[in-house]
Amino acid sequence: MSVERIPIGSDHAGYELKEKLKVALSGLGFDVEDVGTHSAASTDYADYAHPVAREVETGQARRGVLICGTGLGMSYAANRHPHVRAAVVWSREVAALSRQHNDANVLVLPARFVSDEEGVAILKTWLETPFEGGRHERRIEKIEREEEQ
Repeated sequence: MSVERIPIGSDHAGYELKEKLKVALSGLGFDVEDVGTHSAASTDYADYAHPVAREVETGQARRGVLICGTGLGMSYAANRHPHVRAAVVWSREVAALSRQHNDANVLVLPARFVSDEEGVAILKTWLETPFEGGRHERRIEKIEREEEQ
């Protein structure tokens, strides 16, 4: 059985939390691919959201993690990619529901609104929670389907 590789990226606002999450992911046995940023110097979130989302979109990675100040910019950029369901998550309960009901495959954390400890707990919950399927599968299929004209 191969080790799951998880790409992770952040802008400057999420840099410190990203570094903590990398340690947590490695400790949980994941192969971590850090796509940047590599410092707290100001940068643009889309430069990191697109590479992570592209890996999930193409199946190179099953899941990914993104971090910025509010989580919103990262989610906007990531959700432009087909087959990506990037969820902004601020609690363990929302993390579980994003997986159970929405089969979220990209976790987006708002670094300015969660502590490092909360971020790690949210990450663990998100990684451990399976998709429930059932009635939720129909809803996911509707997300993936292009709107009929």
